Amino acid sequence: MKIGLIAMSGVRASSEELNQIGLTLPGFVERSRVIASLPSLSLLTLAALTPPQIEIEYQEVRDLAFEGKPSSSFDLVAISSYSAQIEDAYRLSDAYNREGVPTILGGLHVTALPGEAMAHCTSVVLGEAELLWEEVIEDFVSSNLKETYQTPPGKWFDLSDSRVPRYDLLDTDAYNRLTVQTSRGCPFRCDFCASSVLLTPKYRVKPSRKVIEEIRAIKHYWPHPFIEFADDNSFVQRAHYKDLLTFLKEERVHWFTECDISIAEDPDLLDLMRESGCRQVLIGLESPCPDGVQGIELKSNWKFSKSPHYEDAIRVIQDHGITVDGCFILGLDGDGEEVFDGIYAFVERTGLFEVQLTVLTPFPGTPLYDRLKHEGRIIEDRAWRKCTLFDVNFVPRRMSPERLQQGLVDLARRVYQKDFIKERRQRFFDRLRGLRGGVPAVLEEVERDAYSMG
Repeated sequence: MKIGLIAMSGVRASSEELNQIGLTLPGFVERSRVIASLPSLSLLTLAALTPPQIEIEYQEVRDLAFEGKPSSSFDLVAISSYSAQIEDAYRLSDAYNREGVPTILGGLHVTALPGEAMAHCTSVVLGEAELLWEEVIEDFVSSNLKETYQTPPGKWFDLSDSRVPRYDLLDTDAYNRLTVQTSRGCPFRCDFCASSVLLTPKYRVKPSRKVIEEIRAIKHYWPHPFIEFADDNSFVQRAHYKDLLTFLKEERVHWFTECDISIAEDPDLLDLMRESGCRQVLIGLESPCPDGVQGIELKSNWKFSKSPHYEDAIRVIQDHGITVDGCFILGLDGDGEEVFDGIYAFVERTGLFEVQLTVLTPFPGTPLYDRLKHEGRIIEDRAWRKCTLFDVNFVPRRMSPERLQQGLVDLARRVYQKDFIKERRQRFFDRLRGLRGGVPAVLEEVERDAYSMG
């Protein structure tokens, strides 16, 4: 008996102009390669939950039209996909169904739109699959698969029960980093974020011993790995993370994560991050303008309160030898056309080491999608292929869709211009050299890892 776990992976824009112009820009190319090179942690976790007597094969399909259906023979296929690749996932599932192979679809998109997905598969898994996979396997073995497997209301997976993902299924040479999840959820619940809304309304952390166990499993196959913590917002529970980072120092790995700007307020945490191997953090700044971040959270206005301190916070973090990848969202209701020059000037002033530019994207199941649809601002409803973070599929409040799309490309040309990138990075290393007394080993290590992350 053999189960195929197939991840629809890769990043591509729907807009032909962006594919021909935007996605060939250095910054977009680097970001696309990083995302495309990450394995599906959710499928590797399901593999770990599968009884050992069942054979498992993990595969990734980046472009179904080019690569075609995997050639292996399976008795059951489970497919995970993001919204942008969901049509490919449906086509692949349909192809297996025509051959008589039962298929299971899961992930955020399927959880948001189970009815749509059920037209293309045998079963859907909704919510946290760890709570459901044992039942799925039992039903499959007894030839009694149900149409729907759904996490019971009010029940959440206890991360202390986590299994070590099946990293042994991977060809580690194909990746520039591997993922470990240390937490789920985010307390801020921004209206454009699907993960915290659909999967977990509460913030949960994985016990430190479990995280270290997973990192050691990776090191068995990759002695000196680069780890990405697959979290929505690391460090929310400071005491827990200081405990984890203390243990992590002994593992001698280098790592990256996503977090919020408040880490700049805790120098002890920053010291521990650097000492334990942190090389970069991605921070959702969203906009350099307070009006841009006004009201984007469902429960508070925290980012609005922090936005006047963005510049100082970036300086503090980068002065600790941790590079910052600042993520901006173009098209927020509070931002007009001035935001394009505003972001460029902000990047120039702060010397952000990395920049990630995206456009506001109404993912299914998010409050943003519901609001924009109610306001009649969705341009092409259910055009999931445009959920790429680069394609404009809504009417912005303070500019035209065409101006927003072109503004993304024009700003990317400026921000990802090679000389501008080189100048910012040189400024980072010059400042770090002055602050740290020119310690060659430290600087060389930071520089090597920072440049290799793309």
